[in-house]
Amino acid sequence: MTSPADPPNGAGASGPGLKLLAVTACPTGIAHTYMAAEKLAQAAESLGHAMKVETQGSIGAENVLSDNDVRDADGIIIAADKDVDRSRFVGKRVLVVGVAEGIHHPERLIERVRSAPVYDGDGSAAGRSGTGGGGAAGSAAGGKGRSLTYKALMNGVSYMIPFVVVGGLLIAVSLALGGDTTPKGIVIPDDSFWKSVNDIGVIGFQLMIPILSGYIAYAIADRPALVPGMVGGWIAAHGELYDSEAGAGFIGAIVTGFLAGYLVRWIKMVKVPKFVQPIMPIIVIPIVATSALGLFFIYVLGEPIAWVFEHLTDWLGGLTGTSAALLGTILGLMIAFDMGGPVNKTAFLFGAGLVSKNPEVMGMCAAAIPVPPLGQGLATLIRRRMFDDQERETGLAALFMGFFGITEGAIPFAAARPARVIPANMLGGAVAGAVAGLASVEDNVPHGGPIVAMLGAVDGVPMFFVAVVIGTAATALTTIALMSLGGGAAQGGGEASGPGAAVGNGGGVPGPVREPALVGVAAEGAGASATASAAGAASGASAAGAASASASAPAPAAVSEGASADRADQVLSGYLTEQTVRERLAADGKEAAIREMAELLATSGKVADVAELVRAALAREEQGTTGLGEEIAIPHAKTDAVTEPVVGFARSPEGIEWGALDDTKAKLVFMIAVPEAAAGDEHLRILALLSRKLMSAEFRERLLEAADEAAILRVLGEIE
Repeated sequence: MTSPADPPNGAGASGPGLKLLAVTACPTGIAHTYMAAEKLAQAAESLGHAMKVETQGSIGAENVLSDNDVRDADGIIIAADKDVDRSRFVGKRVLVVGVAEGIHHPERLIERVRSAPVYDGDGSAAGRSGTGGGGAAGSAAGGKGRSLTYKALMNGVSYMIPFVVVGGLLIAVSLALGGDTTPKGIVIPDDSFWKSVNDIGVIGFQLMIPILSGYIAYAIADRPALVPGMVGGWIAAHGELYDSEAGAGFIGAIVTGFLAGYLVRWIKMVKVPKFVQPIMPIIVIPIVATSALGLFFIYVLGEPIAWVFEHLTDWLGGLTGTSAALLGTILGLMIAFDMGGPVNKTAFLFGAGLVSKNPEVMGMCAAAIPVPPLGQGLATLIRRRMFDDQERETGLAALFMGFFGITEGAIPFAAARPARVIPANMLGGAVAGAVAGLASVEDNVPHGGPIVAMLGAVDGVPMFFVAVVIGTAATALTTIALMSLGGGAAQGGGEASGPGAAVGNGGGVPGPVREPALVGVAAEGAGASATASAAGAASGASAAGAASASASAPAPAAVSEGASADRADQVLSGYLTEQTVRERLAADGKEAAIREMAELLATSGKVADVAELVRAALAREEQGTTGLGEEIAIPHAKTDAVTEPVVGFARSPEGIEWGALDDTKAKLVFMIAVPEAAAGDEHLRILALLSRKLMSAEFRERLLEAADEAAILRVLGEIE
């Protein structure tokens, strides 16, 4: 007879000698992914259990769990700060925690997985440690200051960005090559090939808001929340459903995404008869949540939105006889505020409605419309190190979209850090609108951006470009200043996001989640996200072959002293040499240590500008500590201050306070510096090798006790 506490057949046992599986992943897929894998594998081995660990890093999924592995498993530990597909684990005991838990408490996790809830496929079991259950993106356990709210937002953003970029660029190309300037705006003839291209782009834009909303909800409450989230986002984007000329834009999408996610989580808590449970996640929950959310938005939230739109229009009408600079400032602020929402569309439609009577009003709008994407794109060019690879690529697309008057190009940046980006956008928009108003710039078509001036629709072209340039510079510089004051790139939660939906209006889209301790050295976007960011690293799979071995494999046996000496010049592919090893750091603080390490790297002859290397490394520290715990720190910089990749190592017997999650002081300090063009898969491979090897307490101990620099180099030679 089976006791109530026993798992169903195949769910797993609870005795010694378990067959365990694990999946580790962090938003950037760099160090913490491999550190957690190594720690879990070591803990399982020491406890007498068999464990296979799948790592989902930036170089792709490695040591992938097979169907046979899952079938025979007694339990699965997911130590991840991003979404991990759990559908393959239905019927198994699944414990979901943050990646930091896998690093710092692997033995505790192995003990807990024995009594973990059996995953039933609807996301209601196997909740994250410390959150009380729920979404794939939940839990603050994965790092300081990272809430479920922030992770859910970043999940939605990461899925939405491709829709913004593809839709915006297709629209821009079709307008450039097939558009004609008419009193109704830039129009593409219906029988034109470019009309089809434009229609495809418009579809991308129409989908981006429901995608944002749907994947926010998915991150909170798993698959049952996807439909209500997407349907809610579609309703938010289509104001005609609630008698509003303007949809709620990206702000509405964020609202519906969170409402759908938490509504589904609440419904999951309702106790239902057993015969109803199988249909709850696929029928009952989606139908109930979608209907409730849709009706709530249409009949409750929609009315205030329509009211705001109507009264804003009336208010603007009363300002037309006032100062042109004041009106331009207000229109610019509105255009840049919600990028596609009711405030933005009110300003745009107000200007468009006066094109035939007072084209100066549309001139103010036209100057402000391109400023957010142009400003954010310019910021990624001015201070590249403040943005990760995905954001820099999005910045180039934003510049292109801004030229064609597509404000939605700023969506990724506004959604990632709205408290910094939206004020910067609004300042630039206000400046551009005011300058255009003072100069009496006229736009004779209801469209904005430099494209309208290039096509001859603007009167006062020189001052129009002056307005756009000044506004763009104001946005870019303010964004950089606010990011510097706020600690660099996107940090902790509390920032909202979302997309716009109409050409010539606004938008907003967030960037990827960052790993608190080791990020920004190469592509993350992917990080963060809870998206297929690792797919682009497929070409790195072969380069990462050494790192792709099973996480359950024991640490390599120590090689003989002679053999190590023969390989001393090949430590970490030759990036670390005897010139860049120091037995003892003189510094007693993090900043001083980074300066000392930069000077150490300079002895290799590969550092062209020590001061710039220090600045880049310190800027990286502002984004989040590179103190990894276990008395390890790996400061790093991607900068053209170095001519080739170079790695240095030094010890601090007393330890240096580095802000590590486990509060340990850094005694083993590695510094990595690579040129901008060299931060690819090879760099990630080195990070993976370092992370795995440093998880061995025995290896760290020998590294600390090595008698001199030659002995240190011999120990480090084992990493290869």
